[in-house]
Amino acid sequence: MDPSLIGAIASVGGLGLLLGGGLAYASRVFFVKVDPRIEEVDEELPGANCGACGLAGCRQMAVAVVDGKLEATACPVASNDIVAKIAEIMGATVETAEAKVAIVRCQGSPDKCPDRFEYQGFQTCTAEDRVGHGHKACDWGCLGSGDCVAACPFDALVMGADGLPKVLDENCTGCGKCVEACPRDIMDLIPRSADVFIACKNPNKTKAVTAVCEVGCIGCGRCANKKTTPSGQIEMDDTGNLPVFDYSVKDTPLAAVNVCPTNSLVDKKAGQRPKWHIDPTLCNGSGECAKVCPVKKCITETDGGKYVIDPELCISCGLCEPVCPTKAISPVAVTGLRKVG
Repeated sequence: MDPSLIGAIASVGGLGLLLGGGLAYASRVFFVKVDPRIEEVDEELPGANCGACGLAGCRQMAVAVVDGKLEATACPVASNDIVAKIAEIMGATVETAEAKVAIVRCQGSPDKCPDRFEYQGFQTCTAEDRVGHGHKACDWGCLGSGDCVAACPFDALVMGADGLPKVLDENCTGCGKCVEACPRDIMDLIPRSADVFIACKNPNKTKAVTAVCEVGCIGCGRCANKKTTPSGQIEMDDTGNLPVFDYSVKDTPLAAVNVCPTNSLVDKKAGQRPKWHIDPTLCNGSGECAKVCPVKKCITETDGGKYVIDPELCISCGLCEPVCPTKAISPVAVTGLRKVG
């Protein structure tokens, strides 16, 4: 072999060894240690990269948690079990909160809330809201272009046939992206266990509300009446025009749904609740059930001193069942709420 070729090979080989050694040395000198907890936290996170924590993705949140910039509860998508595991990795304890789900606080479909003009611009709620505050007669009505649907990373929102978004509870993670996307502020989050909510955001008084919507809250306050909702879960806001729910008070105020004159209160389980029946062989005629029933003449006394429940008037509230001393009351069928005059 040509000596000059051997010299060239040796030179290149020596240079390669020198550079490789230099890189190896540099990698040791400039090595950045990565906290192994970052990988552990990242593995526990859902991996949705939805940005609901305020960062670009789950990896960035894992780094922030390990750096002490975010709490283990910062991911609204994570279940309580996941939050507990992350807290354990960090050697901390954490109080987990009840999971939440999105709701649509508007029922103003075109047949209930008219338009005030025809909008022909970009088909997004945000764009339309900037043009005369949208085409709906109600300034708090859903514009129906689906910004909330587009923002949902979990396919938990769809547009209904009535032009309003519908939440698919089984898919909703409570991330709040739809709340951020809605320019009308009609998307909200409530505890997953809550069944009743107010589907209206119009803060005006009766005449102004009824002029623009058939199902808007008129601020009558009947739902917040202590006789209707003795638990105190519902109170009127500072204006006195809209009810506010305190979901820390555990209750299912079906009586409030029943007395609402404009049907602006929504029961998420309407049509899935049982009617109630009194077994005449067990009834002792104490009448405790009639005392707590919120519907007039729903529970009445018979000539024989027993009590009966009118299934046509029963609103499925179940308040009668726990007060019966002889356990004579039981559910008999599934039905929805019936409006009582």
